[in-house]
Amino acid sequence: MKPRANAVRIGGASGFWGDSSVGATQLVRQGEVDYLVFDYLAELTMSILAAARQRDPTLGYATDFVSVTLKTLLPEIVAKGIRVVSNAGGMNPQACAKAITELAAGQGLQLKVAVVEGDDVMPWLPQLRAAGVRDLGSQEALPDTLLSANAYLGALPIRDALDQGADVVITGRCVDSAVTLGVLMHEMAWTASDWDRLAQASLAGHIIECGCQATGGLHTDWQAVPDWAHIGYPIVEVQADGSFVVTKPPNTGGLVSVATVGEQILYEIGDPACYALPDVFCDFTQVRLTQTQDNEVRVTGAKGRPPSHTYKVSATFEQGFRCNADLVIIGMDAVAKAHRTAQAILERTRELFREQGWADYTRTHVDVLGGEALFGPHSRALAAREVVMRLSVMHDNKAALACFAREIAAAGTSWSTGTAGSISSGRPSPVPSIRQCAFLIDKSWLKVSVVMDDARHAVDIPAGDERAWSNLPHALSATDRARANQEGEPTHKGLAPIVPRAGFEVVPLITLAYARSGDKADISNIGVMARRAQDYPLLKAQLSAQRVAQWLAHLVKGEVLRYELPGFDALNFVCHQALDGGGMASLRSDPLGKSMAQLLLTLPIEVPTEVSQALQPATQLTPSP
Repeated sequence: MKPRANAVRIGGASGFWGDSSVGATQLVRQGEVDYLVFDYLAELTMSILAAARQRDPTLGYATDFVSVTLKTLLPEIVAKGIRVVSNAGGMNPQACAKAITELAAGQGLQLKVAVVEGDDVMPWLPQLRAAGVRDLGSQEALPDTLLSANAYLGALPIRDALDQGADVVITGRCVDSAVTLGVLMHEMAWTASDWDRLAQASLAGHIIECGCQATGGLHTDWQAVPDWAHIGYPIVEVQADGSFVVTKPPNTGGLVSVATVGEQILYEIGDPACYALPDVFCDFTQVRLTQTQDNEVRVTGAKGRPPSHTYKVSATFEQGFRCNADLVIIGMDAVAKAHRTAQAILERTRELFREQGWADYTRTHVDVLGGEALFGPHSRALAAREVVMRLSVMHDNKAALACFAREIAAAGTSWSTGTAGSISSGRPSPVPSIRQCAFLIDKSWLKVSVVMDDARHAVDIPAGDERAWSNLPHALSATDRARANQEGEPTHKGLAPIVPRAGFEVVPLITLAYARSGDKADISNIGVMARRAQDYPLLKAQLSAQRVAQWLAHLVKGEVLRYELPGFDALNFVCHQALDGGGMASLRSDPLGKSMAQLLLTLPIEVPTEVSQALQPATQLTPSP
């Protein structure tokens, strides 16, 4: 598509630190973009960068953003007048900016580089502890020693830097979507109280913040997405009223459709009536998606309200050590042999621990990959003949885990026939167990500023509304929450095969819906979207919070809440205590809940025969269970 007049085109060039290097190249050379935005930071990334800065004060940022991406593309970026906003600064944005400035000088380029400061909360820890601040999830006191603590800043300092003429803006921790919102506040001259426009722009940023997840990556109907090797990175083209289209560069692979964009909107949003950001509280329940042409979707309908007076802070800390071991086991009864092998290793090492006077493991977890371990009671692979035993353990004593690591190799001659060795290289190594916690800090505590040309400029951040949470309409949420509580604790009862009534068929949920899942600490967020608008009532009727809790009860230990997004025929399920602690704390093979949607899509659903016949040939899906 040709760029529209009076619109701003923003390309999402990176979804995380480790994303492909082709995204920025593609957008610069084929995307006709005005801005490139990059998202690099996850919680684990921040702890890695903190450790790097401790070793070398010149590090602590996403180095390949400078040494690979900008080194290659900076002359073209400057020549085309493209401006760049990135959170690649991580724990050391000043060092990142210095490296960019030196790179530009070495290439004979004039470049104004700005740095956003103020997200580091470490200096405030004594005051926070004295004030009794506690972890948002566990409500426990903050750990004695933290590796990092960074507030999720918003878009206002990015807007300020661009207003001052910055060509490149480098931030530390900020909300992922803020890099897009800051651009649009600058370009459109929106005020900090243009709530609906800020919500729309934040939604645009949310859609492109994960790179190709908006253009066919992780799509339920993966077979329908062409040319994965050359998949297009996302572009949003935004109008002054906040409406926008999602697209991708021409002659690239991937797919931009109502389904792919809808899946990404649902990704990790929690309560869609209250997607809380530092600049605006967003309501996505009435968002509308329209396919305007091939690989172009128009997005409207987000609403905004004033934000709260706090920033969310993400912190990391060390708690003991962990070690992961794996063994390939082949032959009949491979699943059973893998479980017996894991139990033998644990029994032997526990005896060795007692001889040394060491305590027991703090946690252990066994996964049999290839045996559909995550499917639990719904597994169809108990007779698998080729599996990987994955044994993960934690202990407060590194020496104990070194003992554990030494004992893995004995399985090759001591126990199961068909043990073929490890898929990893060499003996496993104990590593520090990095954990995450989160808490809130009043916005007034942090001094946010922009540094450019050796001058520091303070950024005025509105105080926010202390009543913001209580002012939000949670009617749908409260109803669903109460219903889920009244239905009691999830169990495996009611999971017997469904016998369809006359004129009905039983099909897996995937026949009726798309789905995508992700994580927030120990919470799994599973978004489900009807394939056809006319089937949304059927989806709502059969996919209750209790039904989801029952189907996933082997993984989800807490409450399941259901939220409705009637604007684009979707439901969002927020599953608490679902990820074995989540992220860095989890011992599961899928600590981030990426598979949860795939598990839910196997849920049997009773549908009228005409619905089944209309959908199954089109989707070319696996037979129903």
